[in-house]
Amino acid sequence: MKMEFKEVYITKTATYFPNEPVSNDEMEEFLGLINKSPSKSKRIVLRNNGIKNRFYALTKEGKPTHTNAEMTALAIRKMLDNDGEQIKAIDLLVCGTSSPDQIMPSHAVMVHGELPEAEAIEVVSPSGVCCAGMHALKYAYMSVKTGDAQHAVATGSERFSAALKSEIFEDEARKLKELEDNPYIGFEKEFLRWMLSDGASAFLLTDKMNTTGFSLRIEWIEGVSYAHKKEACMYMGGEKLETGNLKGYLDYTPEEIQAKSIMSIKQDVKLLSENIVPLGGIKLSKLFKEKGLDPADVDYFLPHMSSDFFRTKIYDQLIKNGTPIPYEKWVINLSTLGNVGAASVYFMVDEVFKSGKLKAGQKILLLVPESSRFSYMYALLTVC
Repeated sequence: MKMEFKEVYITKTATYFPNEPVSNDEMEEFLGLINKSPSKSKRIVLRNNGIKNRFYALTKEGKPTHTNAEMTALAIRKMLDNDGEQIKAIDLLVCGTSSPDQIMPSHAVMVHGELPEAEAIEVVSPSGVCCAGMHALKYAYMSVKTGDAQHAVATGSERFSAALKSEIFEDEARKLKELEDNPYIGFEKEFLRWMLSDGASAFLLTDKMNTTGFSLRIEWIEGVSYAHKKEACMYMGGEKLETGNLKGYLDYTPEEIQAKSIMSIKQDVKLLSENIVPLGGIKLSKLFKEKGLDPADVDYFLPHMSSDFFRTKIYDQLIKNGTPIPYEKWVINLSTLGNVGAASVYFMVDEVFKSGKLKAGQKILLLVPESSRFSYMYALLTVC
């Protein structure tokens, strides 16, 4: 007997940001100075990434104001009008993040714990980095499509600020004289410190369209990894060896973890710039052909970017691959929200969904790259 799959719609979206926006000039007031000196790399990174504001779940004294789980639950509450009956109707909760509040328990069960009105339901925690939010969306999508769930909530969230504070970097900066002798090393260690932001977003997925207003039908969600060919590019909780392999934090002593800043986020900038855009174009080109999608049919293009530096590179790669999408169709809110990893594409979808500019039949193409070990997620939505 052939199984009949249901149509799946995003019917509600919401975002939650902690506290007030933090400008470029205020960043070190929240994150602190390393060895009491302003950063040498900050100005260079900010000039390239184009970010003007971001959000931190911190006070200026560096005290946390929200956990990741709390922000995620607040986004869900906002989406469901803080209505206990709507929260009770959730039958699947899937929460993607790369910055959980703890290693165990999982992020999603902690979010579930912040929603006491909910029932005993299936809860899933995709891990990873930027793609984690899309993995959450795909699991929710497949569950509704097969009839396993009727009211699924998918989320993307990050609380990076706790890992960006000066004390995370200070011991290493004090001990490694080469930071002064070779500024590039300082740039590599601090690269992500000036890009990352906090926040959460949520989608409600059902098999029925909204009776009033638009819905977003999910046509397909696809993903690909190139980890079989590429070494790790962005990592946390480990150190990259000369062989290119990662040595995890469990294989270091507590003293080494502190001295080598093993728990700070690091980025191999050279590996990133050489691979992130070309690899992302390979699968996208195949999808245009396999799905019979003409680039001219795309009304909104939502590419997640860690830095505005990649805007022209993505544009040029699309042209090179024969799938050009003009800038006027792009939606990017990086400059005002910062890079919020697994949540960033959710923020863009939320912005388009609530823009008041949608028309039935329009196509929305999502692209989410993850530099961690070069993974990518893609999706197509139709306004209906």
